[in-house]
Amino acid sequence: MSDKKSPNISPQHREYIRKVKRRKRTILLTQISLLILFFALWEIAARIGVVDPFISSQPTRIMDTVLNLYRDGELFNHIAITCVETMLGFILGTLIGILVAIILWWSEFLEKVMEPYLVVLNSLPKIALGPIFIVWIGAGSSAIVVIAMTISVVVTILEVLNGFLGVDQEKVKLVKTFGANRIQILTKVVLPSSLPVMVNALKVSVGLSWVGVIVGEFLVSKAGLGYLIVYGGQVFQLDLVMASVIILSIAAFLMYRMVAWIEKLVVKRN
Repeated sequence: MSDKKSPNISPQHREYIRKVKRRKRTILLTQISLLILFFALWEIAARIGVVDPFISSQPTRIMDTVLNLYRDGELFNHIAITCVETMLGFILGTLIGILVAIILWWSEFLEKVMEPYLVVLNSLPKIALGPIFIVWIGAGSSAIVVIAMTISVVVTILEVLNGFLGVDQEKVKLVKTFGANRIQILTKVVLPSSLPVMVNALKVSVGLSWVGVIVGEFLVSKAGLGYLIVYGGQVFQLDLVMASVIILSIAAFLMYRMVAWIEKLVVKRN
């Protein structure tokens, strides 16, 4: 709500709101300026020979590569494939992770039994399991989605379970005194209290899902941004590699902002 529509706001509060908005605009402007400066210096360094464009590429060549992919009708196809695989891996990893965390919270015995296995799985470089999934599932998008899901699911389980176990026990005891059963404790106390933790788990899972998908596309893929990166490296087209990396960065940033938007909705409702 703007200060003009709120005549009851004190001048000090109105000034504070202006300062907060001004600070946000300054931060955004600085971020954009740094990005522009980085690409400008990169372009200048490549043009005057400080860096070798063949090894490091340069912004204008990257832009030409992106335009060529667009003209060939391949750009959005590769982006869509990678984004769909990432979203599927992210959603499956999140849902399965939360479900398993609920089951482990429900049974203290099962939680104690599974604890060392979860620790080992979390420490295990799950990327090494990629070839195994490819053999089991087949060389295709399904294996890539499973790799992405596997990388994110264990972290989601641990994060969400710790959130469940960290809920204020006084609140749990209070609802128990009113005769609440296990399901009511879960839905009325544990889940609402753990929403911030669950959102933080989503933020972590976003990056892990992208890692899983790109690794899967490195191993077995005929399309996608990971495929373009590998192909560009094999044929020494660094322009294609850098273009794919930049597009990947933009897509990952947009997905992270989507999770941040969900976080704002959660905070407003609570």
